[in-house]
Amino acid sequence: MGQDQTKQQIEKGLQLYQSNQTEKALQVWIKVLEKSSDLVGRFRVLGCLVTAHSEMGRYKEMLKFAVVQIDTARELEDANFLLESYLNLARSNEKLCEFHKTISYCKTCLGLPGTRAGAQLGGQVSLSMGNAFLGLSLFQKALESFEKALRYAHNNDDTMLECRVCCSLGSFYAQVKESMKIALQHGDRPLQALCLLCFADIHRSRGDLETAFPRYDSAMSIMTEIGNRLGQVQVLLGVAKCWVARKALDKALDAIERAQDLAEEVGNKLSQLKLHCLSESIYRSKGLQRELRAHVVRFHECVEESELYCGLCGESIGERNSRLQALPCSHIFHLRCLQNNGTRSCPNCRRSSMKPGFV
Repeated sequence: MGQDQTKQQIEKGLQLYQSNQTEKALQVWIKVLEKSSDLVGRFRVLGCLVTAHSEMGRYKEMLKFAVVQIDTARELEDANFLLESYLNLARSNEKLCEFHKTISYCKTCLGLPGTRAGAQLGGQVSLSMGNAFLGLSLFQKALESFEKALRYAHNNDDTMLECRVCCSLGSFYAQVKESMKIALQHGDRPLQALCLLCFADIHRSRGDLETAFPRYDSAMSIMTEIGNRLGQVQVLLGVAKCWVARKALDKALDAIERAQDLAEEVGNKLSQLKLHCLSESIYRSKGLQRELRAHVVRFHECVEESELYCGLCGESIGERNSRLQALPCSHIFHLRCLQNNGTRSCPNCRRSSMKPGFV
């Protein structure tokens, strides 16, 4: 079956599917898969089969076709096809509650360089990752992913994606509400603080700042009471984002300054990086170049202090989808850099590099 006939049969299957003749549509697409020699056509029909089985609740079949689609994308040697197929693989595992695999495949999607489909599918990747984090009860990470998905939806006028994100946020809210109920029953103050922080972040993401501020105040009160300084940093970061949304940039900077002091006290580099990023955006909007440069410099200093870069080539680790190697001394390098270096000891501390681990 050639390219033109493949296109015709795919279209025929779509017409059958849209007229609710699902089984007939599946038969047409399976026949195309068996007879077509057109790789692009095979990739498209596999996408149809993945979507159809997802909507029918046949998640194991969905996964089977997603795996075949990955192999086809590799044959095509096109990053756009790889992105779409890895997303389908992530969704399949999400439906089967294989949440760690879902997160791994989503990260692979995000690590693929310069794909045309990235702007269109990035929101769906973030949504799938958020659902996986929610399945693992990692509420803060779930909310961050949902917020990214919402930004994609708003920036691209994607109302369908926005609806799907709102549905996931509804599930998120219900789980946090149940967790809060348990925390109150058992007098678990740390869990109460976390739930209040999650509630505040949810209201902030929805633009309901009037409700968000009191929740942040309650969360801060408990975080201070139990001595959770990192929790206080997270609260202040949320408060700063609220003030940014209200265009009250000086108040936002006050909250960031307090959070930065706490983050430096506990030595949490990730929080410091987030705070410097938010400060950069504020000073950029205010046109204050000297302060902007200071935070850019401090951001890069935090990256270096965190050793988030390869000690051989100097490139940041995580910007590209590269294989890493962890040595027994805990130093991490790009695998290719160590192979090219040719030494059997760690380039940083010169210890013997026996039994390395791969990341």
